[in-house]
Amino acid sequence: MRTIVITGASDGIGAAAARRLAGEGNRVVLVGRSPEKTRALAAELDAPFHLADYAELAQVRRLAAELGDAYPRIDVLANNAGGIFGPRALTVDGFEQTFQVNHLAGYLLTNLLMDRLVESRASIIQTASAAARLFSRFDISDLNAAGRYSGRVAYGNAKLANILFTRELQTRFGDRGVSAAAFHPGVVATQFAANVPGPFRWIYHNPLASRLLTTTDEGGARLVFLTDGVPGRDWVPGAYYEHDRPTRSHRDATDADLARELWDRSAEMVALTS
Repeated sequence: MRTIVITGASDGIGAAAARRLAGEGNRVVLVGRSPEKTRALAAELDAPFHLADYAELAQVRRLAAELGDAYPRIDVLANNAGGIFGPRALTVDGFEQTFQVNHLAGYLLTNLLMDRLVESRASIIQTASAAARLFSRFDISDLNAAGRYSGRVAYGNAKLANILFTRELQTRFGDRGVSAAAFHPGVVATQFAANVPGPFRWIYHNPLASRLLTTTDEGGARLVFLTDGVPGRDWVPGAYYEHDRPTRSHRDATDADLARELWDRSAEMVALTS
């Protein structure tokens, strides 16, 4: 039985993927921010669960310790937690919240679990987005968006960070048995962007536009495709996927120097020694 950890699992595509994977007989470990939603899904699936708010890195560190203690093997880590926000705000850790919730927290969790993931020859899956290609204006010298901010650009930048993180994960740990991939789940009909003014909110919550959105089951199936697939046979380690196919993202997504610098700056921000 495989052990599959899914963050952002209490709702949306995370919950949809969890239901499918649990139905296949996997041990699915749910990680969510909402106690009520996470407990309800855990009861439905008879699955273990953990709570963590990615806007507070102390909770991510506590989560990593819990996962390390509870599961001697982790076959898949799905870094699915994320979100888009309105006006610029800093977390209690002092980082722009879009960047922290979508990238830094998952980066920290992955690194804190790395010994276990290497031992398990795990797959590490990032839920990225086509927003990386469409909206990002990535500035490695201003990861906190102090100089210029919009919610849409901040989200695009964070999703590009997910793809760069995937590339650098594969570069650093691929020869130790870890396989990484990032994917776009589609423009999924969830409560995403409910509190964000502008085009994102219109797309996700306008009754006419919402008819064109991907369902949560379809988005979850794209996570399941990578989770169930064999790296090197069914999908390409280090690649970014849309519609279950390797796809080009933003031109910066294949910049090896940028990926390395993002890794190093992220390590400094979360106080990792290596």
